[in-house]
Amino acid sequence: MITLRMMSTALLWNSRNELLMMKRSLTRTLSPGLWAAIGGHLEPDELNNPRAACLREIWEETGIEHDEIQGLRLQYILLRLNGQEVRQQFFYVGSTDVNPRITTPEGELHWVPKDLVLERPLPFIFRNLLEHYLVAGPTTTPWIGSAGISEQSNLPTIHWHPFVDPMEV
Repeated sequence: MITLRMMSTALLWNSRNELLMMKRSLTRTLSPGLWAAIGGHLEPDELNNPRAACLREIWEETGIEHDEIQGLRLQYILLRLNGQEVRQQFFYVGSTDVNPRITTPEGELHWVPKDLVLERPLPFIFRNLLEHYLVAGPTTTPWIGSAGISEQSNLPTIHWHPFVDPMEV
């Protein structure tokens, strides 16, 4: 039976062009020891509001309040199959110069300079998304990605497309 897991994630940048990243604890089930962004699963009351879930996750993992974040907006929606689970993940991009106020058992938080983020050991999905974002940059239209296999190389990839309403083009 296929199940669904929905997640919301934040790419928070500061004015020094650094990304707030978490080096995940070795005790975590998902991606232990790897570097990732702030985020987590949507709660049942957040299923229609992934932005609220993103803000909640930011606060839970960093102590940064919603009014301390500027320009938080949806930049990516990613779909992938993991075994018998469809994972839908919303990625929001925003900025803040507030440093994390709390520690979390999920991992250690660090501001990482933009030119060094891809040098960290990253989960495949997050690496691919960051590679795309660092080339495309912030755009007025979100991107939708579907994880799959490249027809040319037969290797894992993410197929990116602008997420637009075809009736308004």
